[in-house]
Amino acid sequence: MRARNDSAWLIPNNGDRTNHRLRAEMRRYAHDDVVDLVIVGAGAGGATLGQRMARTGWSVVLIDAGPFWDPDADWVSDERGSHGLYWTEPRRIGGADPVPLGSNNSGRGVGGSMVHYAGYTPRFHPSDFHTHTFDGVGADWPITYEDLRPYYSQLEAELPVAGQDWPWGDPHRYPHSPHPVSGNGLTALRGARAMGIEMRVGPVAIPNGRFGNRPHCIYRGFCIQGCKVNAKASPLITHIPDALAHGAEVRADSHVSRILVDDHTGAATGVEYFHAGASYRQRAHAVAVAGYSIETPRLLLLSATPRYPDGLGNQHDHLGRHLMVQGAPQIAGRFDDEVRMYKAPPPEVSSEQFYETDPTKPYQRGFSIQTVSPLPITWAEHVAAQGHWGQTLREYMRDYVHWATLGALCELLPQPDNRVTLADETDRHGLPVAHFSYSQCDNDKQLISDATNVISDLLRAAGAQEVITIQRYAHLVGGARMAAAAEHGVIDTEHRVFGIDRLYVVDGSVMPTQGAANPALTIMALAARAADLMTRHATRA
Repeated sequence: MRARNDSAWLIPNNGDRTNHRLRAEMRRYAHDDVVDLVIVGAGAGGATLGQRMARTGWSVVLIDAGPFWDPDADWVSDERGSHGLYWTEPRRIGGADPVPLGSNNSGRGVGGSMVHYAGYTPRFHPSDFHTHTFDGVGADWPITYEDLRPYYSQLEAELPVAGQDWPWGDPHRYPHSPHPVSGNGLTALRGARAMGIEMRVGPVAIPNGRFGNRPHCIYRGFCIQGCKVNAKASPLITHIPDALAHGAEVRADSHVSRILVDDHTGAATGVEYFHAGASYRQRAHAVAVAGYSIETPRLLLLSATPRYPDGLGNQHDHLGRHLMVQGAPQIAGRFDDEVRMYKAPPPEVSSEQFYETDPTKPYQRGFSIQTVSPLPITWAEHVAAQGHWGQTLREYMRDYVHWATLGALCELLPQPDNRVTLADETDRHGLPVAHFSYSQCDNDKQLISDATNVISDLLRAAGAQEVITIQRYAHLVGGARMAAAAEHGVIDTEHRVFGIDRLYVVDGSVMPTQGAANPALTIMALAARAADLMTRHATRA
């Protein structure tokens, strides 16, 4: 296998006829075949694992519940028309502070939620892996930042990532230079300088210039509606084409309903799934689940057997627990000059100055600051949340180009009662849907309040005459946490589900904590590390 620190081995595809040809010519395995690996989900974790295992010569089938997107034919330059990118299957929510599910934290289709993420790809900090030891909250990971450092570098080269030199956490450089800064970024930088806050441009998984077949970013702000020009990296245009070129198969529009386990041996043997109204089985020597933090616990619960009556990996009642979201308030300021905040990748400039625990504050851990650029429909939701309707709402909409918007990502703490269980309601396949209960603790509320105040002050320092805020959440992680022993989690340090042979989890559900960083790059880094460990074990065998 070629060294993976050389980004040239990837196919930087832009959704043109090359991708169509690969899809048409990809290997098709028969259901009676016993493939080496079947992967549930083709997003950040599943696509990265599948691509790497296909390169080692493993026979790999990736199964995804959503479509195999064709950006040219399927995606549109329209907010409402992009709704199909989100997971909108029924789910139930509850708790004291319920989390709306959909566009902000779920993906549908090959490429997963990264087809509609903002392109922002920061690393976690070394402290994120030791929050209990350092700060007395959360949980320590059973691995360290150093275990992921080489994979962070690999993925930053493969996507690739553009940005200024990064001074926070583990200081590092990015392979591509930063993008130019537009009105929203300039406004943030002006306010930050006035307040003594350090900010940087990037990091975004959008090359600053052409990259292979991919064109230059055209700065129209449609990153979170699916990048139709394919300047933004996602597994759909990076790792999936390379997996196909090395013999993997992708089965789209196929909803996995159960992981098959031999109760006698305690080993995973394949999966059952629905496609076009019929039920199928795919046998495999190993199964990896990459359905993310709602659907992964749900699937493991649905796969209960007489030997594992409470679900797979749930011997100690950890499955579905400690699910986290980040507090993500968005604060907008109105300026006399036109800002046109949409004319750039949404995470244009950012700061991690407040990322670590500040001993002078009443809460533990911290937050990051990023520019965000809501398009008009989302901006209308922002304004309506303030209680503005009718003529006042129309005035705010006409004023859209004069507003700048910043957001925080606040590290909310893992709590055992924030969890996924199975609801009484069923989906179109007759399967119980997920119920996600979520409540904030006092530390969460204090952190969100402080982040909101800091950003409001920053916008006023930049010259904003009016400031409005909408409270929201972002990014799901947790639910199948990694731990050193089964008594404390669902998977071990090599992503193997405790108590089940040849069953793995490789998505954001494995994270014991979430930091104040967007999770996509860390999910991919974890999957790349898991691939190396799986390959090493197979070589030893």
